[in-house]
Amino acid sequence: MKPIIYQLLPRTFTNYNETRRHNGTLQENGSGTLNAITPKALRAIRDLGATHVWYTGVIRHATAQYNTPAIVKGKAGSPYAITDYYDINPDLCEDKRRRMQEFTQLVERSHHANLKVIIDFVPNHVAREYHSSCKPKGVVDLGANDNPNWAFSPLNNFYYMGEPFAPHFDVEGYQENPARATGNDCFTAHPSKDDWYETVKLNYGVFYLNGGEQQFDPIPDTWHKMLHILLFWAGKGIDGFRCDMAEMVPQAFWAWAIAQVKQQYPKILFIAEVYNPSLYRDYIAAGFDYLYDKVGMYDYLRGVTSKNWAVEGITQQWQAVDDIRNHMLYFLENHDEQRIASGFFCGRGMCAEPAMIVTATLGTNPVMLYAGQELGEKGMDAEGFSGMDGRTTIFDYWGIKSIQAWANHGKFDGAGLDEEQRTLRQFYRQLLRVARSEKAITQGEMYDLTYAQGEGFNKHEHYAYIRKYKQHILLVVLNFDDRQCDISVRIPQEAFAHLQQPEYAMVEAIDLLTNTPYTFPLSAHTPVCLTLPAWKGVILKIKQ
Repeated sequence: MKPIIYQLLPRTFTNYNETRRHNGTLQENGSGTLNAITPKALRAIRDLGATHVWYTGVIRHATAQYNTPAIVKGKAGSPYAITDYYDINPDLCEDKRRRMQEFTQLVERSHHANLKVIIDFVPNHVAREYHSSCKPKGVVDLGANDNPNWAFSPLNNFYYMGEPFAPHFDVEGYQENPARATGNDCFTAHPSKDDWYETVKLNYGVFYLNGGEQQFDPIPDTWHKMLHILLFWAGKGIDGFRCDMAEMVPQAFWAWAIAQVKQQYPKILFIAEVYNPSLYRDYIAAGFDYLYDKVGMYDYLRGVTSKNWAVEGITQQWQAVDDIRNHMLYFLENHDEQRIASGFFCGRGMCAEPAMIVTATLGTNPVMLYAGQELGEKGMDAEGFSGMDGRTTIFDYWGIKSIQAWANHGKFDGAGLDEEQRTLRQFYRQLLRVARSEKAITQGEMYDLTYAQGEGFNKHEHYAYIRKYKQHILLVVLNFDDRQCDISVRIPQEAFAHLQQPEYAMVEAIDLLTNTPYTFPLSAHTPVCLTLPAWKGVILKIKQ
């Protein structure tokens, strides 16, 4: 199965409040809930083509309502500043006393809708005011047994700076003495606003201030505590972890922990947020199933869509990781990146259609989209802490207009969408369903045709490849240009030989995206001639 992951923040996904007050409180702007992710909502996500849903921000994290506001980013706080690893964010629950039950019921509903569940695991850091009130009997809080007089010890869960916490800004109402290292490897008592000041770095036995010396024997205390957390959530029935900033945690821990989790839960997925290509193969060797392909494929497709780079360079991106390509997670949006339709990217969701076709069909590897991407969400609201940065806020209470228009107060019928939004969502629905079901995509091999092209094919704006599995063959042709183009695609003799595909004077095909019929030669001697509108592509399934 080719995983197709739909990422959503429950806080915004089912928030139907339309107040949208800048820097508004929970009471003013509201919050979505887990219970509001109903069977109808889940069926709509499955119908879009998803196989997995990633619920972002469900574990309890710091908020201005429950924690010292000076060390919380935004009113709603960052989902990546965890305050209790064994608890659910109360903002997301209708009955706060039953918040874990509401989460496990959501897991059950998701499974009933044939969707697997992914949640975040945030191993590198916790909120500065971490305290678990929901930990199981016998569990000791992170840092509870630390000796703060030691700057570093593998017995400690944190690093200590030897002086009071005194950042370069006011933290009225908060004291920390001695200061602990900040989450972004900031080993000082004086972090800045640009640091992850709301978090503290967890200690996995790496003495960073002594050249990165590793003290892993005996196993550091933090390893045991974090493994227990992984097993706790795996026991709640989830199907995978998206591991935040995985490369900031030693690979030895991952190899040790993943092996033990998979011994008990063999089918559970581990996805690494990792940005250093030189480390990719090490993380796969450590047990990760999938890695973010951000600095390769994402960055390049963004550059192509923004008219900064030539399309033919896509080839170099997949070739660079060809030996591990099945492990690379492709995406065009997530909570960290700017929205496609924002003024910081390309301004309209439809402009990225060919890039999304590449993302979904180039390989057998998984693909991810972010809630609202399929609606052309612009992310251009100035919500509060987040500001107008082309991203949908993860720090503020907010209702997203495009998602509200689709959700229609829980009906999930798209009644409020405009024509362009409807058209874009239909494109995503058709594309993702094709990516999920076509054997040439889920199991087949890919042959890149771009190198063989000549006259009638603009390598700066056009791209083409074949996907084949047994008798199933697809020809994918893409136009990244902002104009309609006549494209001539040559299929070289070596492609037929490699794919063991016979040639035909003429074949019939159908575009799986539009159901439009085509007739063309399938031969090394005669090119396939097509006319494609601006920012469009075809997935031509050849009848044999």
